[in-house]
Amino acid sequence: MTRAEAKERNRRALLEAARQIVSRDGHRAKLEEIAELAELTTGAVYSLFGSKNGLLVALVSDYLDPDYEDMERLFPAGLNLVETVDAFARHYRRTCDDPDALSRLSFELSLQDLALRDPELRPRLAGAVRAHEQRLVALLAGRSHGEATVTPRQAQRLATALRGLLSGLSQGVILGLTDTAPEPYFAAAARALVTPDVLGPP
Repeated sequence: MTRAEAKERNRRALLEAARQIVSRDGHRAKLEEIAELAELTTGAVYSLFGSKNGLLVALVSDYLDPDYEDMERLFPAGLNLVETVDAFARHYRRTCDDPDALSRLSFELSLQDLALRDPELRPRLAGAVRAHEQRLVALLAGRSHGEATVTPRQAQRLATALRGLLSGLSQGVILGLTDTAPEPYFAAAARALVTPDVLGPP
């Protein structure tokens, strides 16, 4: 195994261990336990990520990457804005039926808990989430809508609204708070956001 391969293996081991410990312990997650579960030392965390917070920020990016990496394939350029929003909402709803949906939600809530309790970590985690949201903005920008083309500014406003809506709906489904939110409901609710008031000026 090369040095680069060993470094990547250690990085993956720490990210997976951090995901498990954070999901279990939330803000009480200890760096020592993360390192122990990964069968590494805390020194490896500092070497690879700079700090515990650096590890957590990398964990957010690692966690969100799969949600965005197939967007170009799932939502081809030929779709207009409403069709893209419809398809994105349906895709989001299907993730609620994944076997890992509850553990994913637990992890998300644990990260939010960490961010609320650590004022230094909060902006770094928010920055990591915003960076990934830009991939959704890029997906929406340039789409046709009526006689116009969606600008990056309009795409940003819509992406923010979609994230809030779909995140809230999916939490309700995963926690069993609603049994009346199938795919068509998610899609209809998302399409309802495509209004002049939400998009704003170009």
